[in-house]
Amino acid sequence: MTETSRDAKRARTAQRILDAARQEFATRGFEGATIRGIAGAAGVDASLVMQHYGSKAALFTAAVQLPSDDAESAAEHLLEVLAKRLRELPPETSALVRSMLTVPEAADTMRSYLDERVDNLARSLEGDDAHLRALITVSGILGLTITQHFLKLRAFDDASHEGLLRAARGWTEYLSRDS
Repeated sequence: MTETSRDAKRARTAQRILDAARQEFATRGFEGATIRGIAGAAGVDASLVMQHYGSKAALFTAAVQLPSDDAESAAEHLLEVLAKRLRELPPETSALVRSMLTVPEAADTMRSYLDERVDNLARSLEGDDAHLRALITVSGILGLTITQHFLKLRAFDDASHEGLLRAARGWTEYLSRDS
């Protein structure tokens, strides 16, 4: 077996473990997920999970990394983010949000990600209060995510995806313009 094929097999195994971890953490949170459960879902031995990731905390940190977004227009970018958050959440986002209030690693990851989102958005806005508007926007999107997907507010039952985005358009345009 060549080094390349061994490396490729190792990478595929690591990805299977990571995918299984995302699902387990999303479903059970940090406390409820187990290395054995993740290993079983990935079809590997628990020792292999530890060999690849070292610890449950390190695996959690890898599993909840959120992709960074680039945007040409702040308002359009915000609507794209809202459109994603109002649909089904990816497992890594679900796991991170579910665990961020009880697991220090999740809180650190979420804080870093949101601080980065606020700073990036603020740089794309004009005006003396750009950073405050970015903070309110990022916090608002997190609030919508939590109230829809975790608290399951009844108000979302009758709200269409398109209607929510239409209502949000005015909000995002207002927040992204120079005040």
